[in-house]
Amino acid sequence: MGSGQVTDWQGKNVTVAGLGVSGIPAAKVLHGLGAKVTVVNDGDDDRARAQAAELEALGVTVRLGDGATLPDGTELVVTAPGWKPDKPLFEAARAAGVEIWGDVELAWRLRGPDAAPWLAVTGTNGKTTTVQMLAAILRAAGLRTAAVGNIGVSLLDAVLGDEQYDVLAVELSSYQLHWAPSLRAHSAAVLNLAPDHLDWHGSMEAYAADKGRVYEGNRVACVYNVADKATEDLVREADVEEGCRAIGFTLGTPAPSQLGVVEGILVDRAFVEDRHKNAQELAEVSDVNPPAPHNIANALAAAALARAFGVPPRAVRDGLRAFTPDAHRIAHVADVDGVAYVDDSKATNTHAAEASLAAYESIVWIAGGLAKGAEFEELVAKSAPRLRAAVLMGADRVLIREALARHAPEVPVVDLDRTDTGAMLAAVQEARRLAQPGDTVLLAPACASMDMFANYNQRGDAFAAAVRELGAGA
Repeated sequence: MGSGQVTDWQGKNVTVAGLGVSGIPAAKVLHGLGAKVTVVNDGDDDRARAQAAELEALGVTVRLGDGATLPDGTELVVTAPGWKPDKPLFEAARAAGVEIWGDVELAWRLRGPDAAPWLAVTGTNGKTTTVQMLAAILRAAGLRTAAVGNIGVSLLDAVLGDEQYDVLAVELSSYQLHWAPSLRAHSAAVLNLAPDHLDWHGSMEAYAADKGRVYEGNRVACVYNVADKATEDLVREADVEEGCRAIGFTLGTPAPSQLGVVEGILVDRAFVEDRHKNAQELAEVSDVNPPAPHNIANALAAAALARAFGVPPRAVRDGLRAFTPDAHRIAHVADVDGVAYVDDSKATNTHAAEASLAAYESIVWIAGGLAKGAEFEELVAKSAPRLRAAVLMGADRVLIREALARHAPEVPVVDLDRTDTGAMLAAVQEARRLAQPGDTVLLAPACASMDMFANYNQRGDAFAAAVRELGAGA
């Protein structure tokens, strides 16, 4: 099927791997283009059967309970991003010389000749916030845009819908990038790299390499994090178009070809005349909501991509002011008795929790949940000077407790051995007892939530409800 655009889908035998948020739209789109689509799915439960019935009514073949066997005659496999590369289906496809695309690759191939360019963002943490900031800045410049990819509008809808866009702000996960070999963004950013999803990728090197794919073929700018050398290394390794520049972002004073911070001002020394002498003011740190260090870094990355696309400085400021963060991302819930209560339930891994903890001076930390194989030594060692106390809950809390005993033995620890619906209220009550005026009680679990909650949203809602109960009784 080559690497160019596929224009004739009529009668092509395409196997779609996986029902779900990307598989079903992909199957419908391909069927609509005239392809002969077979969907294969490991599961065979009530939900899968209902989804299969919907597709079969359209004329799509669905095979439940067998996602391992490659259907006869398959000419292309389109996979849901979460399917691991070592699955037997993919090994069979590779052995047969059949290409494997993800939904992002499919969307990229289906773009028209006048399609909107993509400004792409990846990284272990901060992707969604950065893409939303970027979209807000682009809108402030009067451009027609949308936040798409791993969030918001689906890429297939954005590419094939009636809406005309000038540019797209695209969030891409490492899974999506793994299955998107021909993607070529206008400009792209890797925000940071920390161990995550290693069970899927097999190694940190493979994970980083998949993140680095976002830089392949960039035309204008490869945006990297000056504080995270691994992101700069990925830029050096990328095969980009002639004239594409490496643009750094830093919380310090920027060098030429960087964006950074000078005396509370976000400044650009990359997209200005004579960048060795000049700097362009873009916005104030106070325009960033919330102005926590890692969120300022997100804003600088978004600004770099927007400036690479030619957006004027004023739009950066106006876009950042217009941006509202999603729930459960360093969300200030309330002040009770001079103590701030902050919900960062979205901090589901150690890297995100470290960024969250770095934003406050004196913290009563509520943490714990499902560790997903993570280690907590480095997180606790770095954060120890900021900790007033810790309240631990969840299945793997003992791992955090042991790290605290090693690296912060003077910090009082409450170990909550309960998983009932009242556990979060108990945690918040313990935190209140330990906190002093001027402290921040911070829910930054550094763990996934599924041992006790449906998702991180429910966990954050439980925290907020518990804080409101405190406030009512204050």
